[in-house]
Amino acid sequence: MNKGTISLAHGNGGRLMQQLINSMILGNFGNPILNRLDDSAVLPLKSGKKRIAFTTDSFVVNPIFFPGGDIGKLAVCGTVNDLLMVGAKPLFLSAGMIIEEGFPLDQLGRIIVSMKKTMQTAGVRLVCGDTKVVNKGNCDKIFINTSGIGIIDEKQDIGIARARPGDAVIVSGTIGEHGISILSRREGLRFATRLKSDCAPLTCLVGAMIKACPGAIHVMRDPTRGGTAAVLNEIAVSSNVGVEVDENRVPVANAVRAACELLGMDPLYLPCEGRLLACVDSRKADTVVRVMRKFSPGEKSAIIGRVVAAHRKSVYLRTSGGGARILDVPVQEQMPRIC
Repeated sequence: MNKGTISLAHGNGGRLMQQLINSMILGNFGNPILNRLDDSAVLPLKSGKKRIAFTTDSFVVNPIFFPGGDIGKLAVCGTVNDLLMVGAKPLFLSAGMIIEEGFPLDQLGRIIVSMKKTMQTAGVRLVCGDTKVVNKGNCDKIFINTSGIGIIDEKQDIGIARARPGDAVIVSGTIGEHGISILSRREGLRFATRLKSDCAPLTCLVGAMIKACPGAIHVMRDPTRGGTAAVLNEIAVSSNVGVEVDENRVPVANAVRAACELLGMDPLYLPCEGRLLACVDSRKADTVVRVMRKFSPGEKSAIIGRVVAAHRKSVYLRTSGGGARILDVPVQEQMPRIC
């Protein structure tokens, strides 16, 4: 690998991306708000005890239409879910579109209608935006940037660095559908079972979790780039704890498991766009799971592990074969342009 250039692996949520962020971004722009590296920045208000959550993301998924969604739905879900992961109520979005000359108007219309429907479901409004058109060949069809603003109640304190030994680790459903869905459409693969992306806004799910057990949820994170493995490692490092996960408890759809066996992939490293991981006070974990299972994005929620004081900054996986291994962060890019 040429160390003097950017590679696809710098955007996969793994080790190279972390190194890039730490050296270039935090090295030049570091401040107490940015350094938290939460899914959204948490900004204090001069008056009152509520805080603002602010986030931004860019979407370059290929293909732009896929089973279960499209780049427009993905852009809204990705930004709304990032706000939710710090306990915020999402309110407003911006959207910037970079469109390649010659892009079909009917496809743009489909994307915009999809964004509108998803915003209605998530309870947010588009309040500003921008459109740029570039010469053919200077952009791959369409790229979308969305930013979002939400409000955090004064009682919420959820962040990547708040996991505590003894916490239960919860996942909101089966993992990997988004990654396999994108790959199957991109590569023209056909499976016996039709796979769909898990792409969805988690507004109602997260709202119910917080209402059911206020103060019990310490960390929430959506496992997008790098998948479940990357997020668990981020939690372990940021919170200076160890994490132990039971492979048999991690929900994986049979179709995803079969596809992974065929393609030589691990579902723990596959991206999701409608799932969350949470570290929750173990005394409240069963209650949180029961509440989550009442909502479609959380029907298959499960406790998959625990936070421990041992082997800090590392994640251990208890395998289905009865052994244990370190679940490391990804290094090379398995699946570029999935969001």
